[in-house]
Amino acid sequence: MSPNSEPATMTAEAVVVLPANLHARPAGRLAKAAAGFRATIELEHCGRTANPTGILAVMALGATAGTAVIIRAQGPDAERAAQALAQVLGEAE
Repeated sequence: MSPNSEPATMTAEAVVVLPANLHARPAGRLAKAAAGFRATIELEHCGRTANPTGILAVMALGATAGTAVIIRAQGPDAERAAQALAQVLGEAE
């Protein structure tokens, strides 16, 4: 990356397929997955945003089964980060 180039940015959308709300267990899996990346990651649902490394913040998004969550990642591994979090959101537990 050259000194004047912007860090890579990736946006993905995932539909929550959990039978219940985005509760503590999947929020914990999101936090664990997000912590493994150098990218800055943000989740958005219905106008609310959260850092995925904060379990309570993720739960406060209020995402329920069948709703979409936007994942924004910026940094050197943004694409892999967005894909990994989308995969966690798409798991039924």
